[in-house]
Amino acid sequence: MTRSDILAIINAIMVKKGRAEIRDEAQATREVNFRSLDFSETALRIENQIGRELSFEAAAMRKIETIRDVLDFFEGATVVA
Repeated sequence: MTRSDILAIINAIMVKKGRAEIRDEAQATREVNFRSLDFSETALRIENQIGRELSFEAAAMRKIETIRDVLDFFEGATVVA
């Protein structure tokens, strides 16, 4: 799954919830109102599209502060080991 695919999923969730689409990866998740429930919904949609559960370390989630971090996280989690 590409970075743009992941951002499209995030933006679909944002629009569905009446929020603006994300245009700048450098924005803080708090600044754009991207919440933990949005993160979970993003993960579920990605899993549905790739047909398997994501593989990631929980410690990596604690380091997420920007949309770039979210995209990096999901890019890494979708890689088949």
